[in-house]
Order: sequence, then structure tokens, then C-alpha cells
Amino acid sequence: MDKQYHIGFGDDHGAKFAILPGDPGRVEKIAQFLDNPRFYCQNREYTTWLGELEGETVMVISTGMGGPSTAICVEELVITGVETFIRVGTCGGMAEKVMGGDIVIATSTIRQDGTSKEYVPIEFPAVADLDVTNALVQGAKDIGATWHAGVVQCKDSFYGQHSPDRMPISYELNDKWQAWIKAGCLASEMESATLYIVAQILGVKAGCVLNTVWNQEREKKGLSNPKSHDTEQAIRTAVEAIRLLIKGV
Repeated sequence: MDKQYHIGFGDDHGAKFAILPGDPGRVEKIAQFLDNPRFYCQNREYTTWLGELEGETVMVISTGMGGPSTAICVEELVITGVETFIRVGTCGGMAEKVMGGDIVIATSTIRQDGTSKEYVPIEFPAVADLDVTNALVQGAKDIGATWHAGVVQCKDSFYGQHSPDRMPISYELNDKWQAWIKAGCLASEMESATLYIVAQILGVKAGCVLNTVWNQEREKKGLSNPKSHDTEQAIRTAVEAIRLLIKGV
């Protein structure tokens, strides 16, 4: 197989499972949780390492930030033979119960991105694979993490969330934000909707586990609001989930 144009490699990696952080700087850290971690490729925003779990090759590859680069990554990885994807990332808490340092497992996601709309109309839901989600929940339990599973919001504009009042479309951003909270949305991030829709269309499996950095709603209410940039529990949850999936537990 020729090398894929964006990710920079073909099908010689042998991996059926891929862990997807957004940040290229997190790839090596995640790979160290696998057996025999080794650098594989770097092209554009896509830094790739390989390792093993239970005798199976597992890939770790960065997607960059946002939907467009995530879609490209998943499209090309499927061509090279990857079948199961787990996003490991960060989020901001929205539900009052979600604290900094908690794990959020995205069972489904609000499609406030743009990329997924070029795959299927907005009425179609973005939903995680059930087997992957169940494995993530069990993985979080196994490592003793504080975890939540439910709906998250996926958006395209980081500053549209954090500085909505200066945007000409602030009326819509603020109104929808409050609607998501009233409906029980757990957290906000930037890649899950694209991942889930592309996986659905291509017939592969996907899930998502997130470390909560902080919760702006708790801060607005004057509640305790710890901040956590440590993604280790989310990484360990994903690794344990893949181990369970490989073993067929």
C-alpha cells in the first residue's frame, strides 16, 4: 500500500486498535503505558507511536485539534486497517457534579461541530460504540477513577465557548450552552462528534474518554473548582479498555 497522504504511512503497522489524543506532545506519554513502545511516524499534526497489549499491536496517533484533522486521521487509518478507535483527551465540565480530575466517558455527543455535517444530516445522532463504551466504564472502575458516562458537547470554536459575549452570534452560543446544561450535558470538548460520525459511516468502532480540566459552571457559582491537567487516569482507562476488548471480556 502507498503511504496515506496526511498520516504518512501505509498498512505495515499491523494495528487494529488506535488511541487518539489531540496533542502530538501526548503521544509518547501514552505509548509508555504499552509494552515495547516505539516511534513510528511523524507527518503534519500526526505523530504516531506503536506498542503492544496482550500480544496485539496498538497505535497511538495524534489527531490535532478539532474535527477536520480528526476526520482525515480516521479516514486514512481505516484504509490502513485500524478497526477500533478511542479518543483520549481533555474537557471542561458543564454539569455541576463533574469536577476537575474526574473522568468523562462520552456515550454520545452534541453535534455542534461542522465536519460531521458534511457526512450526514444533523438529525443523525453521534453515538459511541457500545462495546467500547462498556470497556471504558469497566476500565475506569478497575483503576479506581471517579467517572461519569453520558452526553458531551462537541464544538468547533474554543473561544466561542470561553468568550461567547464578544462574538456576534453570542445570543445563539449562550442560549444553546444553557440548553445543553439543562438537558444534562456533562462536559465540552472538540473532537468526539466527528470521531463518532466518521466511525459510524465507515463501519468501525469508536469511544472517547476525557480528563476534566475544570468546570466553568462551578466557578460561576462560587463552588470548589479544582483544576487538573494530568491525563494519566484517562490514559489508563483507555489502555485497560483496549486490554478488555482484546481479551473479549
